[in-house]
This record gives sequence, C-alpha cells and structure tokens, in this order.
Amino acid sequence: MTNSWVNTAVEKIESDYQRSADTHLIKLDIPQLTGIDIYLKDESTHPTGSLKHRLARSLFLYGLCNGWIKEGTTIIESSSGSTAVSEAYFARMLGLPFIAVMPKSTAKRKIQQIEFYGGTCHFVNHSSEIYAASEELATQLNGHYMDQFTYAERATDWRGNNNIANSIFEQMALEPHPIPKWIVMSPGTGGTSATIGRYIRYQQLDTQLCVVDPEHSVFYDYFTTGDKSLTSCHGSKIEGIGRPRAEPSFIPGVIDHMEKIPDAASVATIYWLEKLIGRKAGPSTGTNLYGALNIACDMLAKGQQGSIVTLLCDSGERYLDSYYNPDWVKENIGALTEYEVKLAQFNLTASLN
Repeated sequence: MTNSWVNTAVEKIESDYQRSADTHLIKLDIPQLTGIDIYLKDESTHPTGSLKHRLARSLFLYGLCNGWIKEGTTIIESSSGSTAVSEAYFARMLGLPFIAVMPKSTAKRKIQQIEFYGGTCHFVNHSSEIYAASEELATQLNGHYMDQFTYAERATDWRGNNNIANSIFEQMALEPHPIPKWIVMSPGTGGTSATIGRYIRYQQLDTQLCVVDPEHSVFYDYFTTGDKSLTSCHGSKIEGIGRPRAEPSFIPGVIDHMEKIPDAASVATIYWLEKLIGRKAGPSTGTNLYGALNIACDMLAKGQQGSIVTLLCDSGERYLDSYYNPDWVKENIGALTEYEVKLAQFNLTASLN
C-alpha cells in the first residue's frame, strides 16, 4: 500500500514536470559591452515563480525515493520564503500537510503564497533559529524535515537530466559565444552553485563559476578562509540568499571565484534592470547581475570577449512592500546613490565596486 502511494506521488510530480516548459534565457541589450553578452536565465516563470521550484521538485522526489515521505507525512521546511512557496505547491499536489519555518521579516507576499497553497507558517525571530525550530516540529509531529540546506546539493542530478546547468548550455548553443566564459550565481543553500560547478567539470567545459555573496553572509568568508565554523549574528538583508553559517550544501571546491556584493548595489541594480527590461526582479537577481557586470568590466578592460550567464531568480512583485518601497529601503538598506550613479554612468573602464 505504501509503495502504491509513493508510486502515485512520484508519477504526479513527474507529470507536472512533463507539462512544464523550460524557462527563458534573456539576452540583455547593453551596447557599451562590445563583444560581451550577458544573459539572464529567467527562473521567475516556473509555476511557483522562482528558481526554488526546481529544488522543491528534487527534494520531494529525493524524500519519496528514500522512504522519508509517506502518505500523510507532515512536511516541514526552514526557508526565507521561495523554497517554502514551491514546497507548499508540491505538498498540496500530494495531499500532504506543510509547515514553513521562517523569519518574521519574510516578505508578506511569500507568506500569502504559502498559505494559498495550503501551507502554514511558523515564525522565528532570527534566521539562525530556523534549523532547531524545524527539527523540533518534525519530532513533535512525526513529520519529515526537508532540510534544503543539507540536501540541496545531493537531491539534484548534476550530471545532466535537465538540471539548470544542462538547460543553460543547451539554450546557449546558437549564441555568438555558446560556451559562457562565466556563470554567476548567488548562494542560498549552495545547491545550485554546486550543481552548476559539478556539471561544468563533468562536461569538461572552459566556463568558470563566480559565486556572489551579500553582506552579513558567511559563504564568502568560508570560501576565502576555509573555516567552516564561521557564523554571523546578523541575517542577510537580501532575501533568499546569504546564510549566517556555512551550509552543508555549499561546496567551495566547485567555485572559481567569489565576490562580496554590497546590499545597496544589489537593490540599485534591480532598479537599473527594470529600466532595461521593463520588469521588476527580486533582490538576489540584483546581486547576481551586479556581479556579472563587474566581471564584464574586467573582461572589457582586458580586451576579452565572451558571454556571461546569470539568473533572474524571482519576480519583484513579491517585494513591493520591501525592496520596491523607498521608505523600507531607506530604513533597512540605506542610500543607493553611489551605486545608482555607477550603474547610470556604467564606467566600463574600472570595477563597479
């Protein structure tokens, strides 16, 4: 009986995937970047609106095939929002209760989306408290703690099988520079950067992976020092990325280069991007794109040509009450003027930082 339910659950998830189209690869029109092309992989077009839709699907299949998720199992996840939205979608598909453990500061729109899919939210004061609270709830309810921060890097088949790296390289095949010189990614769990980095090595490609980290996150410091015990008492202000500890899914060995991106630069960049493509993007997209522009500046200075691919992680419509609210930005991020000026002038003879 159990196997019958699991078989049906896997079939439902696979059927949902079969009905889904791939996400678009958007080429940005930046005439100043002669010989350098920047692309955004638009993950906001998934059914649940973000890059985390891929991860949620993989985590559910991983849990089902490992025997951790059964009929009636309550699913618990620690998340700042997007992963929880996507997991709530799949939990509803399988008829399973879902609880998201998240900081109180999570965007209201994400909370509404979790509740729309039938999930409930359990709030904590600080992002560092989500782990213990999730484990405690799983024990109390005899449920399954998905633990994206541990399992993200192993739940996805990084060798191929339509993962995000496989998709990027297939979509780039007919472009002027089909093998990207760089792929730029920001870490939340570290799972996507692990998938991309492993795929690049497995396919023996010349592409390099740059991972960009926001302020108040320890990933960059872990990468540069090798000290896995590092922690931060502050939570990342760029929702969805950056962590106060070095998560198990973050694999430094697959990364070629890391940069720390100021929060004000991330927010200024999403305003700049909106003027370029006519759409709002979430703050982690700003972190990604600012890092990509920095690399483009360096390439231009060195007389190099090639392509850079980064991710549009989710839509800015989720953040109208925060990153697109001037009062909220002034209070939580600070002045953007320095980076707005740099982006407006687009001084390509020097680093943007």
